[in-house]
Amino acid sequence: MSGVCGWMDLGTADVDKQKLINDMAVPLARFDASPVHTLAGRNGAVAVAAGASCAHVYRQDGLMVAVWGAAVFRSKRLADRAQAEGFAATVAGLYRDMPDDVCGQLSGAFALVIIDEDAGTAVLAIDRMGTHSLTYQVIANCLVFSSSADALIRHPAAKPEIDPQALYNYVYFHMVPGPGTIYKGQQRLLPGECLTFRKGEAMKRRYWKMQFQESDTGGVETHKEIFLELLRKSVREAADGQKIGAFLSGGTDSSTIAGFLTEVGGVPAKTYSIGFEAEGYDEMEYARIASRHFGTDHHEYYVTPDDVVRAIPEIAGVFDQPFGNASAVPAFYCARLARADGLTRMLGGDGGDELFGGNERYAKQHVFALYERLPRLIRKGVMEPAIFGMPAGEMIMPVRKARSYIKQASVPMPARLETYNLLERYGASAVFTPEFLAEARPDQPLALLEQTYNESRAQTLINRMLALDLKVTLADNDLPKVVKACELAGMEVAFPFLNDEMVAFSARLAPDLKLKGTKLRYFFKEALRGILPDEIITKQKHGFGLPFGVWLQKHKALRELATDSLMGLKARGIVQDEFIDSLERRLNEHAGYHGTMVWVLMMMEQWFRQRGTDVS
Repeated sequence: MSGVCGWMDLGTADVDKQKLINDMAVPLARFDASPVHTLAGRNGAVAVAAGASCAHVYRQDGLMVAVWGAAVFRSKRLADRAQAEGFAATVAGLYRDMPDDVCGQLSGAFALVIIDEDAGTAVLAIDRMGTHSLTYQVIANCLVFSSSADALIRHPAAKPEIDPQALYNYVYFHMVPGPGTIYKGQQRLLPGECLTFRKGEAMKRRYWKMQFQESDTGGVETHKEIFLELLRKSVREAADGQKIGAFLSGGTDSSTIAGFLTEVGGVPAKTYSIGFEAEGYDEMEYARIASRHFGTDHHEYYVTPDDVVRAIPEIAGVFDQPFGNASAVPAFYCARLARADGLTRMLGGDGGDELFGGNERYAKQHVFALYERLPRLIRKGVMEPAIFGMPAGEMIMPVRKARSYIKQASVPMPARLETYNLLERYGASAVFTPEFLAEARPDQPLALLEQTYNESRAQTLINRMLALDLKVTLADNDLPKVVKACELAGMEVAFPFLNDEMVAFSARLAPDLKLKGTKLRYFFKEALRGILPDEIITKQKHGFGLPFGVWLQKHKALRELATDSLMGLKARGIVQDEFIDSLERRLNEHAGYHGTMVWVLMMMEQWFRQRGTDVS
């Protein structure tokens, strides 16, 4: 996937700009050896590392433009102009004519950089869904930026000082949520966000935001054909001009992409699946059902504990900040298998859950919300006194369940989503050292969730949850997981469900077409009934989950790597020694549950080791 980096300095810094931009760009192409395109001007420079179809640069009359990614223009007029004059040159012309309208005219996955040296202005932006990322830092009159913090910190003005709050947020979320980053003073652009740097100050604005239209009265048949045609169009555009394959987990999203890739390509799609020799984790049979149904050219790989041991340092190294989603490992091996077959791009089904209502917590929260609809007098005056006042109620199963339900239902959204958060369950004071906690705010993770949740103008619970997940689950977690796993394998990746037209279509669907009672992604499944196998439509969601906790107890090398990592983490003064020591006992109680925390802490330490970075 590669990336983009550069800076604009309004001061008088006397540096060899070409040498510096070459040095900054080194981390961008370290996995796929993509060609690097550089521009160096009077006050700054920019580099894009990517293949020809995803790298566009332009420089003329004090204006530099760089576009990384598969961007296209939304209007036919601009698309025709780009075909004749070049994509970056067309962006430059649009900027000169309508500087505030550039981002809104772009579609697809991209990161945009414009440096206007005559005006002393720089513009940064990323795509609407946050498929590509941009991190930036303002130091005095200098703006430094990159799609990877590993490149940004190579600029002499950027000092890589670890932010304790980011480490706290990482342990809470298993990733560092935007706009924060692992380094103090650095921020990430949010999906659909644009930054303008002028006179030493950076100003951000949202050029796009998800707008739900919740009054639509059309049913499944009203929207079905439009949806199916959009699927064909999205898959066709994502596959255009590439040696293409698709991830296939056997879920509804990946199966849909595989099926439509076969249809639009006219030949059996190449599909790739990962399995595990661990009870309760292997979903290969569903992938095989989908492959047989659509007639794909199917390829399988069973990940072993030895594979995990080999991959852990590499996975930690490809991310520019700690990342604790263990399914990055199977995603990497899946992409690597496809790369060995000569493919250049994989299609992922990410985004379907967040657009059409597929996550199981949506149904669960619907059930909790029913309690809120009861009159307060009945809840507070009748039900709760009776249920909580019953003698020995904890000994009676129905009463105990009713108490648990009421307690959870009484927690306001979005905090209710974190009722079972792992860090909350352990307790921050039991996990972190007092010295570390003095440098972090334990309330910030929920504050970040509340901010995103309340920014949505949606009127319904399902759409407010979707808006939250588009940012926290998709842009902060799932997209980086797949993008970085593919980068490590030297593979491009595209996500057909995140096509702008598909996103707009989902925003128009009535809320009860996404969640009908407790039926998840109701419209999606009904529209694809007869196209997808029935077994796929009715199966429970799983994906490429990794049986790390189970293997940790049985595999010597994996256990030794985890133990060594946790012992190394002790010396950093972040996590209490007693908590680390207790994890071995906890694993014996519930390997899958407590194994998640072992993985999160291990990957934090591995990330530090890959960079030789100390907390400062």
